Amino acid sequence: MIAAVVPAYNAAPTLKPLLGELAHYIAKEDIVVVDDGSTDETGAVAGKAGVRVIRHDRNRGKGAALRSGFESIQRQQRYEAVLTIDADLQHSPKDIPTFLEAWERGTFDMLIGYRRKIGTGMPLHRMLSNSITSLLVSARTGRMIKDSQSGFRLISSSVLSSMVMESEGFEAETEVLIRAALRGFRIGFVPIATIYSDAGSHMTHWQTTKKFLSVLLKEY
Repeated sequence: MIAAVVPAYNAAPTLKPLLGELAHYIAKEDIVVVDDGSTDETGAVAGKAGVRVIRHDRNRGKGAALRSGFESIQRQQRYEAVLTIDADLQHSPKDIPTFLEAWERGTFDMLIGYRRKIGTGMPLHRMLSNSITSLLVSARTGRMIKDSQSGFRLISSSVLSSMVMESEGFEAETEVLIRAALRGFRIGFVPIATIYSDAGSHMTHWQTTKKFLSVLLKEY
């Protein structure tokens, strides 16, 4: 059985359509939305959609939201894997069957959705950032990492139970990836749609870059 975690911060406008699509592939009772201290109606939208909701009393960061979601699901002790998907509609739930098909082959412990860059409308600065960080994580882990920044992932419970996440921001996804690779877990990649909207990112680039480098250089 597979659960889903959706970290969400001020995502009310996009969360309703996302959850509507997501429910075609994951049962509502198996979806957890973590409202990370939103100041809009994010929590109310999730509650009306009939999914499980965890609320942080303040904005703690994407990594903290993921950790809360993972911990909630692991306590259930009935899920073999967790799908993570962002709340801003830059991931399409229509790609979930691609994850499930790859997962059912039993070849990987973690699947990451990778986005094509050339000719997709991905902004140049994001293209460069993605390429550079993926190259650095590849060098750090000794694995070919196609898309280190993608938050659209399917992660086995064995991977999650093997580690304690320490990072609280966007760098947490890099931490999980590095820890899993260094522990010898099998990491695969599936193609997903490249979607970019006009919505602004909650990422603060300088702080995120410093935290990424800290995670990259850390001894595990």
